[in-house]
Amino acid sequence: MTKVALRPYALLPRQYDERKVLASTIDARGRALWLICPDARFPHRWAGRDVPAPLKLPFNAVVVVSDRGEIREQPLHGVAVDPVAFDALSGGGFVLSGGGGPHARSGQIFGPDGRSRRRFPIGTRLTLLLADRRAGFWTGYAGEGIYGGDRVSTGALVRWDARGNPAWFLHPPEPHHLVAEVSTVNVSDSAVHAMYWPGAPLASTDPTGVLRVRDLPVSTPRGLAIRDDRLLLLAGNERGRTTRADTVHHLHLTADEAVITDRESLIFPNGDPVRRYARRICRGPDIFLQTPRTCRQWWALTLPPLANRSR
Repeated sequence: MTKVALRPYALLPRQYDERKVLASTIDARGRALWLICPDARFPHRWAGRDVPAPLKLPFNAVVVVSDRGEIREQPLHGVAVDPVAFDALSGGGFVLSGGGGPHARSGQIFGPDGRSRRRFPIGTRLTLLLADRRAGFWTGYAGEGIYGGDRVSTGALVRWDARGNPAWFLHPPEPHHLVAEVSTVNVSDSAVHAMYWPGAPLASTDPTGVLRVRDLPVSTPRGLAIRDDRLLLLAGNERGRTTRADTVHHLHLTADEAVITDRESLIFPNGDPVRRYARRICRGPDIFLQTPRTCRQWWALTLPPLANRSR
């Protein structure tokens, strides 16, 4: 099996305390974002690092934005949720998601001035939050939320407008109509691609909302990149094979399904295998990863144009 290396993408500057980062992401413009709580406490450790939490609610936070190496800060005033995910909206504001029970106002939207605009129910057992370039954002949910009685989470994959109003829910046709958990979502400028369980369906929707579903030979991948009719899946369960966490599948999309064309092993630039990863952000041909040990560094795996791919 050939090997493919991650490349360094963005790094939080040393003047910021990595231990106080509550959430981090790569936004629709390719900028790296870190949400920092200056007055953080550390109630427990996970995967070898301290896990921060706000000392109290509400609190004031700082978003550190790295745009191709240029660093700037954006203060957020009156953060009223304990953030587990966030992203930048296309209009210059931000959306945050915290924890909470069914129907809790665990979502919060901030304007470009860093002031709170609205709190709203964003669902329970949220697995991902990704904004797009069309002034909206997407959320996906785990089974406990989908079947837990929360009216938002039952949508499995939900598109929201920039004001925090749900505008679209995933309702795939039979025989793919059962959605127990959304495992991976790729949000690009032109389409959204999601994989969910049970089975191995790939659901794709364009800006008009038209939904298309294909069967894939790999289920529940950890990441998804797409370019034209080619697909890259990170890890997942391949039919008839034991798949490792560092396996990269290359697929060719057909009208109704996909076929595997190649497999590679994912490594760091120094040659070490990539066995574990925490945050995963999928946008177009890119999969962005962070390891469990640090949220300072973002890595990138890119599905290149066909002519540029070395064999």
